[in-house]
Amino acid sequence: MRTALAVVGGVLVLVGGLWVLQGLGYVGGSFMSGARQWFWIGLGVAAVGVLLAVLGVKGRKG
Repeated sequence: MRTALAVVGGVLVLVGGLWVLQGLGYVGGSFMSGARQWFWIGLGVAAVGVLLAVLGVKGRKG
């Protein structure tokens, strides 16, 4: 279960990071490019991903 949390968290960080870059206009070719709302959505998704990844990694050490 902890490994799954870490993997899902890592994926969410990557997806959230992509959405942040699209929202800021650094990655083009999508309806999300340059739309500021995707910056905020991506930031939230990445933050949840960091939380899940930390919980997954911390649980394996303890």
